[in-house]
Amino acid sequence: MRPVRLSAALRAEIEAHGRAMYPEECCGLLIGLARESTLSDERVILALERADNHSSGERTRRFLIPPDHLRSVERRLEFTEQAVVGFYHSHPDHPARPSQFDQDHAWPWYTYLVLSVSASGTPTLGAFELDPDSGTFCEVRLSVTKTETAIAPR
Repeated sequence: MRPVRLSAALRAEIEAHGRAMYPEECCGLLIGLARESTLSDERVILALERADNHSSGERTRRFLIPPDHLRSVERRLEFTEQAVVGFYHSHPDHPARPSQFDQDHAWPWYTYLVLSVSASGTPTLGAFELDPDSGTFCEVRLSVTKTETAIAPR
């Protein structure tokens, strides 16, 4: 399982999205390098793509990113060095860890960021990856950098 790194600005953007959508779940896509460097086992998040929550159920407990939105972003990134490398969503008034529903609908390889948000209090953010063998989420180390791009200078 790969550790994940993102900038403080991107974390703040996820938190702002979660607060703006509260008490409903927010959701979006994580964009990183299409081919991660073999010199680093870290996944670096370079950008976010907000998505509208299209869940037809209880949006305080569920989110749905339409497949067309995902395909549109993938097409836009197709001839770049970037790709969709994961997803984020919020858990209003619940912990920053995936639910059983999240796990049942997750895909291996992708990074999943879960934001715990409430009407008061400091949001917390957890990072996870689905183990393809067991089908369960594993928590991965999340580091937040002060730099704008989250990429260390070379």
